[in-house]
Amino acid sequence: PPRLPTKLDGANEAHLIALACSAPPAGRERWPLRLLAARFVTLEGESVSYETVRRTLKKTSSSLG
Repeated sequence: PPRLPTKLDGANEAHLIALACSAPPAGRERWPLRLLAARFVTLEGESVSYETVRRTLKKTSSSLG
């Protein structure tokens, strides 16, 4: 089957990864996917699902911890 186009381009992916590497919200040890997606939407104005966030972060080889 044909592959669907990605929702995030390279600049948005970089911004999402930088956000994931930043300090987590108060009371959390790390960023939950749903909170990360919600925070990205408020900063960028583009709607993304937590599954898109998961797939994007899975592609990175960096340690987010």
